[in-house]
Amino acid sequence: MPNLSNMEKAPQRALMKALGLTDEEMQKPLIAVVSAKSEIVPGHMHLDRITDAVKAGIYAGGCTPVVIPSIGICDGLAMGHAGMRYSLPSRELIADSVETMLLGHAFDGAVFVPNCDKIVPGMLMGAARVNIPSVFVSGGPMESGYYKGKKVGFSDVYEGVGAVKKGSMSLDELTALENVACPGCGSCCGMYTANSLNCLLEALGMALPGNGTALATSSERIRLAKRAGRVICELVNDAVTPRLIMTKRAFTNALTLDMALGASTNTVLHLFAIAAECNITLGLDLVQKISDATPTLCKLSPACETDMNDLGLAGGISAVLHELAKKNLIDGSAHTVAGCALADIYAHAHVKNDSVIHRIESPVSPIGGIAVLKGNLAEEGSVVKRSAVDESMLVFSGKARCFNREEDAVEAIYSGRVKKGDVVVIRYEGPAGGPGMREMLSPTAALIGMGLDKDVALVTDGRFSGATRGAAIGHVCPEAAEGGKIALVKDGDVIKIDIPAGKLTLDVTAKELQARQKKLRPKDGDVAGWLLRYQNLVTSASNGAVLKKKF
Repeated sequence: MPNLSNMEKAPQRALMKALGLTDEEMQKPLIAVVSAKSEIVPGHMHLDRITDAVKAGIYAGGCTPVVIPSIGICDGLAMGHAGMRYSLPSRELIADSVETMLLGHAFDGAVFVPNCDKIVPGMLMGAARVNIPSVFVSGGPMESGYYKGKKVGFSDVYEGVGAVKKGSMSLDELTALENVACPGCGSCCGMYTANSLNCLLEALGMALPGNGTALATSSERIRLAKRAGRVICELVNDAVTPRLIMTKRAFTNALTLDMALGASTNTVLHLFAIAAECNITLGLDLVQKISDATPTLCKLSPACETDMNDLGLAGGISAVLHELAKKNLIDGSAHTVAGCALADIYAHAHVKNDSVIHRIESPVSPIGGIAVLKGNLAEEGSVVKRSAVDESMLVFSGKARCFNREEDAVEAIYSGRVKKGDVVVIRYEGPAGGPGMREMLSPTAALIGMGLDKDVALVTDGRFSGATRGAAIGHVCPEAAEGGKIALVKDGDVIKIDIPAGKLTLDVTAKELQARQKKLRPKDGDVAGWLLRYQNLVTSASNGAVLKKKF
């Protein structure tokens, strides 16, 4: 904050006094509390409670808090219609608005209070760009619902729609499930994208222990927020900035944790984008290298009933990091916002339930939860949540059923036109082609609900919700709109998937593909508004779908 004590700053002091700030408060470091509170996002509806606790911590630490807003889209509400086009692009708007608000008002530090999918990475990108002392405290995961004695969540309702269409569930049963699946505030209860990122914040060093797992409704979450408020005062005093914490080793640690948790494939997209703001380049080859070397230690919802609360009770992220460190898979020297090395945080953590967090000597799988697939259908690469794929589908060959948008694929699945042995191809849904790289939870949930998840694969240049399970391969690069081979696939073409070998192959000769390329005509677009600007500036998903720096 500029020096407000001299005579020339009297006009600024007048405006700040209009806010109710005293002379004493203006003499202290000014801390932005960047809150994504809104009444449309279940994960954000309670963030005013979190921000109040952060403010209390900041005051206790000797600084002055000021709350400022952030936008945020609920992917669940945006899914399945044109609104999902705005989800990934909103990440860039959030980063830009963070830069605008923090630099425009010359804050000394910031506490970020996000929770859901694009808000966490958008704020991280902005924090890295502005590079003033920052700490994150998320809103926390939602409690699981219960239906017929089983834990349920948001994704179960999506799958229930397919079950009703198949005839294996009644409409009354679906309504009963709908009424209990999301019992209150918080990010959806499984290892979906939001919770994946909130866990990775701990490994990145940008959040305090417990950030990923303390329930949204818990007093632990409030205490965590108060501690974050005190911590930011220490970071400001010591001039510790995000780029001093988010180094290459921090991103490597985050990717390693990602693999051990079997987290959402979206984390790859976002970590690449955050790293780019730190002038660090990550790539899919690094992701595969880390995945090959990292055992999967957790199997979590949506792959099973084990939820985020179970993970926290079993020892949380610190216990997972402790297990990984036994095999020297974590660089414990990485710095954290707690003012100590990462190793100091996990050194005394222990697994309390090894059916939730497996010991590294007896992992769920000897390799990581995400796999990178390459081949003539994905020359730059594609990703799949390997930990959520049934073993029978790890190697699969089927005939392509092609669709140029998500809605057409969903209608075909529900109408019974997609058969066992098919590979559903959804294209022109990439960052530029969509635009916005929509998530494909609707078609994957439809396949599960129709009982086809062990007989049908899905391949797209779009992306998948962290709630997705099954042989769902996304982020196919280059995308169709940029001339990728996925645009050349025809109905009946054989597609070969070999997840253990990292292969995604279209069984069509190079000569035939060249002939098809010559006949290919660009798909007509209907994009307007800011999405048209985004479409012209966005880069490949293999680079994190960041915007071009020069144009």
